[in-house]
Amino acid sequence: MASGEGNDVNSRCIVLQTVDQRWMGGSGLRTPTQVDLSQRALQLLREDAQKIQQLIAVQLENLTAPKCPLYEEVLDTQMFGLSREIDFAVRAGLITREDGREIIHELEQKLADLYTKVLPSPGER
Repeated sequence: MASGEGNDVNSRCIVLQTVDQRWMGGSGLRTPTQVDLSQRALQLLREDAQKIQQLIAVQLENLTAPKCPLYEEVLDTQMFGLSREIDFAVRAGLITREDGREIIHELEQKLADLYTKVLPSPGER
């Protein structure tokens, strides 16, 4: 083995390790720019979750029937879209999988709270 080959192999291993971390949603070493991008990605995802929450709040305030298939379809589509955005951000290494789960969990909690405040309980019908 030539003297330069060992360094070349080590360099390739480091690159593969970094690529593997990114692919799996890991962060590895981060530059200030990467941190800024991660913070911006989290901010945008939380804003999208807030938009879904607002959409649901408006719909529930104006809801005449407790169940509306069209409304439920729109909600499912919005939630699916957000989950795909989160998945992309995780795969791109912009956020952690845990951050993504937290965004979805918080939105689900807020939605459950909205439903309990607006829709009558089974005993009240």
